[in-house]
Amino acid sequence: MDVIVIHVLNALLYSSVLFLIAGGLSLIYGVMRILNLAHGNLYALGAFVSAWAIGLATGPNTPSVVFFLLLPVGAIAAAIAGAVIERTLLRPFYKRPEEYQLLMTFGLLMILEDVIRFIWGPAPLTATSVYASLGSIPIGDGRYPTYNLVIIGVGIVAAVFLWAFIYKTRFGVLLRATSQDKRMASALGVNVNLIFIEAFTLGCFMAGLGGAIVVPSQSAVLGMGVDALVLAFIVVVIGGLGSLEGALAGALIVGVVREFFVTMYPEVELAVLYLIAAFVLLVRPAGLFGRA
Repeated sequence: MDVIVIHVLNALLYSSVLFLIAGGLSLIYGVMRILNLAHGNLYALGAFVSAWAIGLATGPNTPSVVFFLLLPVGAIAAAIAGAVIERTLLRPFYKRPEEYQLLMTFGLLMILEDVIRFIWGPAPLTATSVYASLGSIPIGDGRYPTYNLVIIGVGIVAAVFLWAFIYKTRFGVLLRATSQDKRMASALGVNVNLIFIEAFTLGCFMAGLGGAIVVPSQSAVLGMGVDALVLAFIVVVIGGLGSLEGALAGALIVGVVREFFVTMYPEVELAVLYLIAAFVLLVRPAGLFGRA
């Protein structure tokens, strides 16, 4: 039973991080119809900025609370970067075919990778002081890192917040109206450009938050953004691109399946995830919660 509990927690841990990345990707596509290929390196940017900020603050007498206050810095940096990117680079391409938008965001993916390399170099950055400060809790005869529970909690809070934000606020109504019919929303007085920049910024914030909360338990390394982007696409293919409910369901499916195969058959872990995505595409091309 102890082992089962630990595996369930590991699955929820992985699902929480994936939901933050894939949820932001789906939010941007659902409102703006832009497939943001740069999303993965915005996740990496959040990880690097948080690790760098925590590293600067780390000292023999630094209170643990300072580390936790610095964690969201990476998410804020990703949100600011997203706002600048949307306003300066993406907006001129809204009326052009999707191929131009894909090419632009793919180029941004490459550029952000080189920007990260230029600023922080090729060496990994760590923020293990946050991870170590919370210790671990007993689960049966074993112990489980307390910080992992924090990540799960952040994922749950993010899911509840997004649901309430989109379905229970006036801005959420405007967001959904814009996603359903941009021209009609504009004709009724909605500032579509403002909705777009806010949606893109929020989606980038979620990606940056995913990177920020994961960096204390693993190093920020070059290439982590591409790996995260691939897994995020598997999640949105399963759940449905543009659907937050689908992002949550897809993240849970991928988290549970990955944990099972990592434990039992690690050599086919990624292959199984791709097979699940392929099966969903064959049976339901729009995904479990997506619309055709």
